[in-house]
Amino acid sequence: MLKSKTFVKKTKKGGVMKIVREHYLRDDITCGCEGCVACGKENPRTLEKCPDRLSTDLCAHPYYLVPDTNVGLHQIDVLADSQVTNVIVLQTVLEEIKHRSLPAYKKIKDALANPDKHFYIFSNEFHRDTYVERKEGESSNDRNDRAIRQAVEWYQDHVTRAGGAKIILLTNDADNKRQAVSLKLQAFTVHEYVETLKDCQGLVDRLARSAGGNEIIDGKKTEYTEHLPLTELQRGLKSGKYLQGSFQASRENYLEAMVSVHNEEKMVFMQGHRNLNRAIHDDIVAVELLPESQWSCPSSLILQSDITEKDDELEEQTEELMLKNKVPKELRQPTGRVVGIIKRNWRQYCGILQPSIIKERTRHIFVPAERRIPRLYIETRQAADLANQRIVVAIDSWPKNSKKPFGHFVRKLGNFGDKETENEVLLLEHDVPHTDFSEKVLSFLPKMPWSITPENMKNRRDLRDLCICSVDPPGCTDIDDALHCRNLDNGHLEVGVHIADVSHFIRPGTALDAEAANRGTTVYLTDQRIDMVPGLLSSNLCSLRGNEERLAFSVLWEMTEDAEIINTTFTKSAINSKAALTYAEAQMRIDDKDMNDDITLGLRGLNRLAKILKQKRIDNGALTLASTEIRFNIDSETHDPIDVQAKQVLETNSMVEEFMLLANISVAQKLVEDFPDCALLRRHPAPPPSNFEPLIKAAQSKGFNVNVNSGKELADSLESARIEDDPYFNTMLRIMTTRCMMQAVYFCSGMIPEAEYLHYGLATPIYTHFTSPIRRYSDIIVHRLLAVAIGADSTYPELLDKRKSQSLCNNLNYRHKMAQYAGRSSVNLHTHLFFKTRKVDEEGYVLFVRKNAIQVLIPKYGLEATMYLKGEQGTNIFTYDETNNTQTAGDCVIHVFDKLTVQLSIDRSNVQHLKLCVNLVNPKIAGFSVEPAGPEVSGEHSDKEPQSKKPRRA
Repeated sequence: MLKSKTFVKKTKKGGVMKIVREHYLRDDITCGCEGCVACGKENPRTLEKCPDRLSTDLCAHPYYLVPDTNVGLHQIDVLADSQVTNVIVLQTVLEEIKHRSLPAYKKIKDALANPDKHFYIFSNEFHRDTYVERKEGESSNDRNDRAIRQAVEWYQDHVTRAGGAKIILLTNDADNKRQAVSLKLQAFTVHEYVETLKDCQGLVDRLARSAGGNEIIDGKKTEYTEHLPLTELQRGLKSGKYLQGSFQASRENYLEAMVSVHNEEKMVFMQGHRNLNRAIHDDIVAVELLPESQWSCPSSLILQSDITEKDDELEEQTEELMLKNKVPKELRQPTGRVVGIIKRNWRQYCGILQPSIIKERTRHIFVPAERRIPRLYIETRQAADLANQRIVVAIDSWPKNSKKPFGHFVRKLGNFGDKETENEVLLLEHDVPHTDFSEKVLSFLPKMPWSITPENMKNRRDLRDLCICSVDPPGCTDIDDALHCRNLDNGHLEVGVHIADVSHFIRPGTALDAEAANRGTTVYLTDQRIDMVPGLLSSNLCSLRGNEERLAFSVLWEMTEDAEIINTTFTKSAINSKAALTYAEAQMRIDDKDMNDDITLGLRGLNRLAKILKQKRIDNGALTLASTEIRFNIDSETHDPIDVQAKQVLETNSMVEEFMLLANISVAQKLVEDFPDCALLRRHPAPPPSNFEPLIKAAQSKGFNVNVNSGKELADSLESARIEDDPYFNTMLRIMTTRCMMQAVYFCSGMIPEAEYLHYGLATPIYTHFTSPIRRYSDIIVHRLLAVAIGADSTYPELLDKRKSQSLCNNLNYRHKMAQYAGRSSVNLHTHLFFKTRKVDEEGYVLFVRKNAIQVLIPKYGLEATMYLKGEQGTNIFTYDETNNTQTAGDCVIHVFDKLTVQLSIDRSNVQHLKLCVNLVNPKIAGFSVEPAGPEVSGEHSDKEPQSKKPRRA
C-alpha cells in the first residue's frame, strides 16, 4: 500500500515548489511471537510463546510488555534489568528515544541484541493496520501516543486470536493510560507494575523518580531559582543577553565552576550553589553575566565535598565566607550565573551509599566517586546490603526545592577497596568501552593459521631482507613500529620507519571497524590493557614481533649525514624484524663499542641522526616539557605494586620518538597535498597568554623572566632558567609549563583555516598520527588516506566526507582524553595500594601554594600530592599572602619551589576517597606534630614492567 501526501512550499525567491511525500505500508510485517500461525514461517519468533514471568497481581496470564516513549527514556534501567523479558519495542518509541537520548537508545539496542532478553522491534509505522496519520491540530506527541495505542490494540487482537499471551502497555502518562483503558487495553504505570511483582525488591530501587513536586525538601520550600523555558533561552541567546556553553565543575572546589562558551575562547566563572543553579558537570547551559561589580575569580581554597549529612550547616558557612571575600579589581574574571539548562548530559555514576543518620529511613545520600558530581538522594530498601559496596546510580531530576538531585539505584559493582572493583569503577567513570569483543566483531578476523601470500604482496614492496628492529618497553606485546638505517652507495643514508599495517586487516564498513572506531584508542592501566582491537591483531598478526614476517606501511627517507632529507617514499611493505629490543637493550648495544653487528650499527646511525633532528626542532622553537610519570613494579602473583619510582628516560627513548615525529610530519604533508579538504590531522593550539600567568609569577619569584610571546621565546626562557645548586628547579618549571598547555586535538583539514593547523608544542605547521594504528583509530584512517594517495588501496565515500571525518575526530578526541584520565586514575589507585602499609619520609618541592594547602611534588616517586595546612585540633596556623604567593607560620615562610621533607601515608578518614596524605616534617613548625615514619615495608623488586604498558609517543 502507498500513502501519498502532496503540498506546496514557497521558496526563498518567492516561487512555489510542489512536494510529494510517500509512505509505503505493508501487510507482511510479523509480530515476533513464537508459534504464531497467522504470521507464518517468516516470523522471527523472538518473543516466547509462554513468557516465564514473575507473578503479578495485575495480570495472572502470560503477557508481553509494550513500553511507551517516556518509559523507554526514563525507566530504561527497569527495562534493562535481567528479570524483564519479552518486551515489544515499537518503531515509534525507538525512533523517538534515539532522537532524545543516545544512552537510553544504546541500552535498548543492547537488549534487542541479547537473545536472553527476548526484545522485539515491531515496525508499526509501516504496518497497514497500525500506521496512523497525524490529524489536523494534533500535536506530534499526541499522534505518537495514539500510534502506540493502535499498535497495542492490534497486538492484543492478534495474539488473542492466536491463543497467546496478554499485552500490557506500560505508561506513566495519565492521559495515555486513561485513553488506553477506554479502549479496553491493559495499561499500568511502571510503578504499579513493578510494585506488584513478587521477589523483585531490586526492581523497585531501579524506578526513576519523576520530576516536579512541591513538597518541602531539606527543610526549605525553595532552594534555587526556576530555570527559564527553552523558548526564552533561545531568544536570550539570539539577542546576546545569555551565553551558551559547557558547564565544567571544578575538581578542587565543588562550589565553583567554569562555563566554556561555545565557539569562543571566553570562559565564564561561577561561584556558590545558587549561581551554579543545579547544573551538573558537562551539561550545556545558558548563563547570564553578573554586573562587573560582582565579578570574582577562582579562590585559592581547595574545598572538597567530603562532608556528611551533619555538616550541611558548616558547608553553608564556608560558602557564605567565600562569597563575601572581596576580589581585587585586577584579578576579577567575567562571572555569571546559570539561568537555564539547554541539554542535560547526565550519565550513570559510580560511588558509595552514605549511611543515613536516621534509622529505618529509605532515603539515603549517594556519594559519587567523581568529585565534580554533587551528592544526591536515592530511595532504597537495600541500604544494609549496599553498605561497603561500590554501586552505580542514575540521576532522575533536580527539583528547585532540593539542595541535592534525586536518582535511583542501578546496580552494585563489588566491595570498595577491592582492586578489580576499583578498576571497574575507573573504567565506567571514564566511559571506557571494556566489554569483550562480540562474536560479530570477531567474525571479521582472519582465519588461522595466517601467512603472507602472493595476493598480500600486490602493491607492496618486499623489505624482508632489511635489518629492521623494534625498540619498546620491557614486555610490550603490541609492537606497532620498527626502524632501520643503512648506508647507500651514493654516500647517503636510508632510514625507514615501518608501521604495522592494521588497515589491511580492518576493512571499512565491518563490525570490527565500527568497534575500533567507537573505542578510538587502547587504554593502558597500570596492571592491564584495554585493547582497541582484538588480541589476535594487537598482540599477534599486527605486532611487529622479532623474526616473524609481518605486513607494514613504511616511510623511507634518503638522508645526508647531517639529517637533511633528500627524498621521501611511502609504500606498503612486508618486513621481518630481526630483533625486538627494549630501550635498555638498544642503549646497551649503542654504548658497547665491542658490538658492531648490523643491528647495532643501524641503531648507532639512528641515534646520531635523532640527536641532529631533535636539535633542529628545538632551534625551531619546539618545547621540551616534563611530566610526573611513574613506574610500578608489580608482584607476579598478587599483581599488587611492590615498588614505585619515577620513570627513567634513555637516549633510545628519544631516538624512537624523533623518527616517529618525522614520520608523522612527512605523512601529514603528503595527505594535505592529496586531500586538502579531508585529511585527518592533529593540532596543538597556542595557549592564551592568561594560561601562563602562574608560570610567569612562579619564575619571577626566583628572579627569572619567562617570555611567552612565541613558542621559541618560551623554549629559550625555559632553557636559560637554571639554578646551579638546584638542578630540579628547571624540571619543575617545565612541569608547570605543561599545565599551561592546551589539549592537542584531531581535526579534519577542510573544517578550519590552514593557519590553525599549527602544532604549538612541536613547532611544526602540520602534524598527524600515523605511527600507532594498533592502539589509535586515527592512525588507521591516516593509513587508509595514504594508501589511496599512493595507489595502494581504493577509497570509499565516508573517507572523503569532511563532515563525517570531523564527527569521527570529535569522538577520537573524547576517547583519547578519557583514556588519559583513566590511566592517571589507575596510577592513583596503585599509589594508594603501594602506600597502604607504608609511612615514608621523602624530599619534596612546593609546586603550588594555595590558600589552605600546598601542592607538593615528590621526585623519587614522581608524585604530586596536596598538603592541607591544618595544625593540631584542625587549626590553621599559617597566613596566606596572595600577592607574594606564600604561606607563613612564625619565622617559616614557604614559597613555590621550596624544598621540604614530607611524610607520605594513606588518609583513611574517607573510605570513598582514600587519598595520599602528606604531612610536613621539615621545616619543623610549632603546632604541626607528625608521627615518625616506621621502616618501609618492601618486597622483592622486579625489573619487568607489566605487559600492558606502552609508551605514549608523540
